[in-house]
Amino acid sequence: MTNHKILLVDDDRDVLEMLLSIFRRAGYTNLITAASGAEALRIWQREQPSMIVLDVMMPDMDGFSVLKEIRRTSRVPVLMLTARGEAEDRIEGLEIGADDYLAKPFLPKELLLRVGAILNRAYPKQNEMVELAGATVDMANAEVWKNGEKQTLTAKEMQLFEKLYQNAGRIVTTGILCETICGEFWQGYESTLSTHIRHLREKIEENPSKPVSLVTVKGLGYRLNLKEVSP
Repeated sequence: MTNHKILLVDDDRDVLEMLLSIFRRAGYTNLITAASGAEALRIWQREQPSMIVLDVMMPDMDGFSVLKEIRRTSRVPVLMLTARGEAEDRIEGLEIGADDYLAKPFLPKELLLRVGAILNRAYPKQNEMVELAGATVDMANAEVWKNGEKQTLTAKEMQLFEKLYQNAGRIVTTGILCETICGEFWQGYESTLSTHIRHLREKIEENPSKPVSLVTVKGLGYRLNLKEVSP
């Protein structure tokens, strides 16, 4: 849970600091902030967070407008915060596509419970067996079974696979994957990523030189293809 990247959006700096404190005390370490609606959209597009905690009342671009723009292309989970608790606001937010709604002032424990519930729904605990064309990945134990033999994934390989699996069937950019294994300052680590990708392919692909599960999307990044299940 705590590895998910969460974008916190509020035009009140004191509220942002409070939110950061609440999440950090709960063990969340991958937190980013925005102090306006326009900044939130820029950061969302660049960082691709796992979830957004979004204030409604902001002067330049309110939370409803931000959410409408996000929902044009993304289903990223969004929890809306507002100082107003009117039913009309709550209904509008949910109709636009908010996952939940919390009125200020709120108890830190309630915020964390709601965020945890949303994350659990959006990203089910990874205790499943992931079926690929040439191997099966045991997410709980970071193990790969191929041709009856077991191999263990390294921590970096597991981080990469988790990010790809969360976005199975979709392109994950080179930048996002580099940041996943190298942190915020990832520029220059593209060759390191290529090395990890090669090792991961050696473990999960039937023929690593002709990958079908972890494929390169030239100029963009990589995509994980799950095994097609026959009806």
